[in-house]
Amino acid sequence: MKTDVFISGGGIGGLTLALKLAKCGVDVTVIERLPGPTPVYKGELLQPKSLQIFDELGLLDDIKASGHVIEELNLLEIDKNSGSIDESNMKYNVVPGQYSYSLMIHHEKLKEIIREAALAYPSFHYKSNSSCKGFTEGKAIVEDRKDKKEELYESSFFIGAEGRASVTRKEMGIEKEENQYNHHFLTVTFPRPPSFTEGKIISTFDRFLGLFPLPNNEVRSVYLIPAGEYKDLRKKPIEYFHELYIELCPEMEGYVNQIPDWKTIQLMVPVAYHTEEYIKGNKALIGDAVHTVHPMAGEGMNMAIQDGDVLGELLCDMYSQGKLNTENLKWYPHVRRERVKNQMKLSHLSALAYSYPYKSVGKLRKRSLMRIEQDPILHFKQMLNISGLGMWEDTIKDRLIQGGLLPKRSTPLTEREKEDKLFTDRLDYPWKWKEQLV
Repeated sequence: MKTDVFISGGGIGGLTLALKLAKCGVDVTVIERLPGPTPVYKGELLQPKSLQIFDELGLLDDIKASGHVIEELNLLEIDKNSGSIDESNMKYNVVPGQYSYSLMIHHEKLKEIIREAALAYPSFHYKSNSSCKGFTEGKAIVEDRKDKKEELYESSFFIGAEGRASVTRKEMGIEKEENQYNHHFLTVTFPRPPSFTEGKIISTFDRFLGLFPLPNNEVRSVYLIPAGEYKDLRKKPIEYFHELYIELCPEMEGYVNQIPDWKTIQLMVPVAYHTEEYIKGNKALIGDAVHTVHPMAGEGMNMAIQDGDVLGELLCDMYSQGKLNTENLKWYPHVRRERVKNQMKLSHLSALAYSYPYKSVGKLRKRSLMRIEQDPILHFKQMLNISGLGMWEDTIKDRLIQGGLLPKRSTPLTEREKEDKLFTDRLDYPWKWKEQLV
């Protein structure tokens, strides 16, 4: 078989890339290991930059119709002794523009929307229940997982979008060094009260519960547990799990109780890594194949979408201009590496804030969150970086204000000052200027 671009992995990132290529007439083949929908938990929170990308692909209306809009995140810190609650609110609308919200959507529904849109183009080819087993003489070896037959695929470019266990990355000889964490998560979806419409993170000095509303009055939850505690927890009756949630969020009583047993509750083990290289020869990596991030800031799937957008735009331009030199692939990491690095740092710091079950850490976290909310520049920076619409790194002064060592600023940024921090087409796709492709 022959194709222009071969994508190993039909997840959200791979499909986003494939749709961009199909729309610009590039022949693209996606090989997907799974035969159909999977119950395994994958990302569901779309950040503003991803919504912008899907809007440009003509999918935003369909996605919004199948999703639940979240305009702010409520962070509650409960004092175990007194029962007092400190609340901070992180609002997406501090970032200017039409994408000042995030959106929760079932992962498989999002995949279906992107895949169906791509299937409308004759240059898009999708093969499920198949996997790339490796490479031979510059061709990809694809095995049908049902009948075990192998087929060779010839292509100008090979993209690894297989996730953590990337065959393409292995073929490229690129190593990954994983960073482990001292905690795991339990995650499960269950019914929610109709009035529960915004994202909520509830914590004490030694506990953490994240609740993110889905459409159809459902809610996705993540509950932090110490690493290694899962086996012991599963030995307890399911009512014990229900009580863990109700203690932190009483309004979930009668809703979380509808989880019948432990079978629907999944264990999530967070790891983080960022490989040294994104490209080698005519091969490139996107998504979890090249970077995996702690899930605390809800960035993993979004980073894969943003990889697919930049690489897709680059390959479309290379084909439209007839400039297929693999040297041009360097523009992809040129744009993405620093952005990924920044979002990984943000996620890592968020993880550390909830990693240590000490009262002193809880107090520091409470003060930090309140000051981020109350200082207009810190609030904007936080939401800008989370949104993916721009990047503005913290300074030493910011950290001192966060920690209460310097007074909060009161003068808000002007809309012009905020807009100057947003990514532009020139920053997203710099090769388009001055005929940069060779």
